[in-house]
Amino acid sequence: MKLRFLKVAIWLGALIPLARLGLRAYRQELGANPIEVITHTTGDWTLILLLATLSITPLRMLTKQYWLIGTRRLVGLFAFFYACLHFTTYIWLDKFFDLHDVWADVLKRKFITVGFLAFLLLIPVAVTSTAGWIRRLGGKRWQRLHQLIYVSAIAGVVHYIWLVKADLRKPLEYAAVLTVLLGYRLLMHERSAALPTEVRDRAPLSAARSES
Repeated sequence: MKLRFLKVAIWLGALIPLARLGLRAYRQELGANPIEVITHTTGDWTLILLLATLSITPLRMLTKQYWLIGTRRLVGLFAFFYACLHFTTYIWLDKFFDLHDVWADVLKRKFITVGFLAFLLLIPVAVTSTAGWIRRLGGKRWQRLHQLIYVSAIAGVVHYIWLVKADLRKPLEYAAVLTVLLGYRLLMHERSAALPTEVRDRAPLSAARSES
């Protein structure tokens, strides 16, 4: 019951920023550069939800509220949803689907390159987020594949730092949170390495069943 209510709250909370953005656009309150506002808003929420996804495992372990794992897939998919909006804003509203211009940007502008990489790495993670894919891939291979989310989060933060150049406060805040979360993951990895192989392989499937 707690999990059901929390998932409803996540749906509402994750869609409110998009609704507010749509309302501001309808009222023509996005300022002189609406494309920039849309791009930055969707990018911010991609990072916020990515960090929220990575924080669920530490939070459930520290609070002993193990049922929280049931929210991880939903939060992660919303992060991917906002990443898709962010990417679509760039190729549609900024580049008008000029793929040649997009590719030139990817090759010449390093913040675009690393941002593009961050988005691409999220695709296999989102596609294989179900228990069925864990069974197809096996627990160990599935875990390795989903470690791409760490690389994607790092690339996303670097993308933001290289983008803003001057006022680094917000991207450095994201970087600090990510550093703490990755540090916790490293500690947990050292502990789990001591566990029997069959116990480590069962963990992903158990987590996915909790999330379904």
